Amino acid sequence: MDEGITAINDRVREGSAFAHRLREEIATIIVGQRYLVDRLLIGLLANGHVLLEGVPGLAKTLSVKTLAQAIQASFRRIQFTPDLLPADLIGTLVYNPRDGSFTPKRGPVFAQLVLADEINRAPAKVQSALLEAMQERQVTIGDETHPLPDPFLVLATQNPIEQEGTYPLPEAQVDRFMLKLRIEYPSREEERQILDRMATSGDHRAATPVVSTAEIVGARALVDQVYVDDKIRDYIVSLVFATREPKAFGLDLGPLIEYGASPRATICLTVAARAHAFLQGRGYVTPQDVKAIAPDVMRHRVIVSYEGEAEEVDADEIVRRVLDGVPVP
Repeated sequence: MDEGITAINDRVREGSAFAHRLREEIATIIVGQRYLVDRLLIGLLANGHVLLEGVPGLAKTLSVKTLAQAIQASFRRIQFTPDLLPADLIGTLVYNPRDGSFTPKRGPVFAQLVLADEINRAPAKVQSALLEAMQERQVTIGDETHPLPDPFLVLATQNPIEQEGTYPLPEAQVDRFMLKLRIEYPSREEERQILDRMATSGDHRAATPVVSTAEIVGARALVDQVYVDDKIRDYIVSLVFATREPKAFGLDLGPLIEYGASPRATICLTVAARAHAFLQGRGYVTPQDVKAIAPDVMRHRVIVSYEGEAEEVDADEIVRRVLDGVPVP
């Protein structure tokens, strides 16, 4: 078994070399935001969608656009508004009066990287139009089902500031995002670099393609080979169960949690931990990989109770207590 892990480790170390080139190229456009860039790469490698939450102006859109340019992927940005219709997203059937036939016209969702900007500004019927695309990687227009390109990744942004004209995402859709990221303000030094680099009226350069989408798809096969020990698997299951049955783990969190994380959290945590280890150049998952990615996988899957909200305890705090309370193998 040790020889097998060593062989996987060598393949991963060689196969993950492109990540360094990708980070360097993105850094020529994006100042800082290493956490954001790494999590976008994890979503890409783990074939999981990402929800970005942060105040305006933190380079969320620019980061996604730069990533698409650096991996030679097709990119579409969809601005979600209250008057958006599902057909504006997935497409519709166009009637041809000459022969009385209907021709499908594909919408902007048919791209490899789709940025759903301010997704919570569109009503529920538009948000739900993304459900089939996100889960089955296909879209049904009329009677025909059309496969989406590979890789296909939905990167959605939402504003955490309470504003009028927003529609909270339903739990069923939020659960389909593998990761939910909380984007913070840059440091003082990073903000000065942003000023020096971006405070001009001239055209800003685009990223140079350094990785192909075929390399990304190939890397996914390597991510699937990253070794996860049985003790790590049990640890992942324990973390998820601790959000449902905290008493069994000696945690006094029961009154604060309305609903625990879903089984999809267990799957996403395992796959994301593999991708995290891959980006570190390792062919095996450690408990630190799980702990590093757990807040992003679980924060949107733990529903805080009214009592928890009254005590000003959020999902991040609950996940932190779970990570501190569950024994590490």
